[in-house]
Amino acid sequence: MTQARALFSTPWIWSFVGAFVVWLATITFTGGVGGGGMLTAALSLAVFMVIVGVGQMFVITLGPGNVDLSLPANIGLASAVAMTVMNGQDSRIALGLLAALASGAAVGASNYLLIWALRIPPIIATLSASFIIHSIDIAFGRGLQIKPPPGFADFTNVQFFGIPVMAMLTVLFTIGAAIALNRMIYGRSVLAIGQNLRAAWLAGVSVGWIRFVTYTLCGTLGGLNGALLAGYFRGANVDIGNEYLLSSIAVVVIGGTSVAGGKANVPGIWGASLFLVLLLTMLNTFGVSAGVRLLLTGLIIVGVITAAGGDKALR
Repeated sequence: MTQARALFSTPWIWSFVGAFVVWLATITFTGGVGGGGMLTAALSLAVFMVIVGVGQMFVITLGPGNVDLSLPANIGLASAVAMTVMNGQDSRIALGLLAALASGAAVGASNYLLIWALRIPPIIATLSASFIIHSIDIAFGRGLQIKPPPGFADFTNVQFFGIPVMAMLTVLFTIGAAIALNRMIYGRSVLAIGQNLRAAWLAGVSVGWIRFVTYTLCGTLGGLNGALLAGYFRGANVDIGNEYLLSSIAVVVIGGTSVAGGKANVPGIWGASLFLVLLLTMLNTFGVSAGVRLLLTGLIIVGVITAAGGDKALR
């Protein structure tokens, strides 16, 4: 009983509870039809939220005001860069992925340099950068008709015993992210900066360098996401990353990471991503209109954060 109480006192567990409840409500409505297929599809789509969510988590953990609002534009540009470099050839997949990673890393590094050079809040710097990146993407990627190489497109959709291979690899990636956060000097430095920036600096933490690496990491993961999305949806698109602006922040907060900084949780990002994907699936199944879907999604997210003790996380 004590163990169960301790488990449900952890904020991130409620994201998994919310995902299970939404899935249960949907299969109840459909009479139990398609429950397994729904989970497979949810895992496939949750992968993209998890990847950008981890990057956003590290940035938000740096402390109040730290957030990357350039992710949608970054993802769109990286998708166009990846498809252009791959040029539909399987032999160029690795090169295209490297190009997408480099594109994302350049965006992330530029974001921090803008913050550092102009001494402006990250939310303003990354939002301003997103307009510039989006303009570049429109000039470079609009009308791009290059399809992904067949091998790359197949990889983003392949399954093993009903489980997407990309989901398996992303689980390994998140395990690595959790180890980096809790066991490595870099991750502990990020947590220390988020808890008290001045104290971290006095303790010898290279605050500027850690922030630079974190924003670059977030941008790199955005670039990777752009390439994978282009493979999954069979082509690049200027607007392919639009939905990841608010969702990348929502999965971080719902997953148990404090927006006040200094406290992060990797497992919760998986639960929150599955919750948001399944929630959208449920509302579509119920035939809810777009406006009502947005309203209900917002209300349900607030409810989950409240149930998870969001007021504690925000202190």
